[in-house]
Amino acid sequence: MNYSIGAFSKKVNLSIDTLRYYEKEKLILPKRNESNRRVYSESDVAWIEFIMRLKQIGMPIKDIQHYANLRDQGDETIEDRMQLLYKQSDILEVKKREIDANIQFLNQKIDTYKRMLADKKEAL
Repeated sequence: MNYSIGAFSKKVNLSIDTLRYYEKEKLILPKRNESNRRVYSESDVAWIEFIMRLKQIGMPIKDIQHYANLRDQGDETIEDRMQLLYKQSDILEVKKREIDANIQFLNQKIDTYKRMLADKKEAL
């Protein structure tokens, strides 16, 4: 199925301006019809969803652009694309350890306050 930019915008829940920005940044390269209007496909839907996930996991736009460029070059760049994903995975693992440490710190503090409240109630 093919989509106009307006229909595609609604399908992927991104503004037309955002889609044009992504095109300007060469993140997405929609085909053009005989009237030179953008035409998006189901594969573009999947690609935009992937881009949005990369953004959610904190991949810098520069790396997403590099990934998009590699993708456009074809399957001979799969190893390079994997390296970008491994790099982002490593970054997320570090952040996960930091978040886990922060959660542990907060839980220890909460436990300290619970003990203090319990001791206070026992003293009454």
